Amino acid sequence: MIHRLLTTIGEYFIFLRQAFSRPEKWRIFFKKLIDEMDAMGIGSMLIVSIVSIAMGSVITTQTAMQIESSWIPHWTVGFVSRTSIVMELCPTIISLLLVGNLGSRITAEIGSMRVTEQIDALEVMGINPAAHLVLPKVIASLIVNPVLIVFSIFFAILGGYLTVIITGCVSMYDFIDGLTYCFRVYDIIYAITKAFVFAFVMSTVSSFYGYRIDGGALELGKASTQGIVVSSFLILILNVLITQIML
Repeated sequence: MIHRLLTTIGEYFIFLRQAFSRPEKWRIFFKKLIDEMDAMGIGSMLIVSIVSIAMGSVITTQTAMQIESSWIPHWTVGFVSRTSIVMELCPTIISLLLVGNLGSRITAEIGSMRVTEQIDALEVMGINPAAHLVLPKVIASLIVNPVLIVFSIFFAILGGYLTVIITGCVSMYDFIDGLTYCFRVYDIIYAITKAFVFAFVMSTVSSFYGYRIDGGALELGKASTQGIVVSSFLILILNVLITQIML
């Protein structure tokens, strides 16, 4: 068990060394990068916005239900909702959502190329397939995922704001006061830092499991599952470590 784990970790770092090598042709690299950014960003906006609005609505409602004492000011609802959304819910939950959405697509795409021997054909042509296929996906993920997290924060706060207007659990002005109370730019930096780290883990681990497939369609399904599980596990562990380091 330990030997297998150490072997997989070693293969992963060897794979990273191959992937982060100089592209063969920069023009093709930038074209693939733009295509990947478009597919990842535009393709994920709808699901990210829907989940974020629902998440912001739920956290605002639950916070308002828990704070019923007259001794606690009403703006606390906005403050607690903003802090939870910015520092934990959006960076972590949306990243886990993107693992299932984007990570599985990356594994399936690279894995299908391995199964159909397209990667072998690139190697015969003298092209580094890891850099040619994986590097644009990793760079695109590092650019797109933090942007998606920022949009997610906006939509989550919007969901909480709409919930306050519709339900009247607290006044709109108290909620806005809570949103702006003791706001720190460091909270946004903390959230974006987690988004960068999670994006790197998601893209590289998903690509790794797709790249190392040895078999047919059955192995492709197993690789997609393994990529999602391992990426999610690493994101949760790194979430704890980043929180301890930065906070």
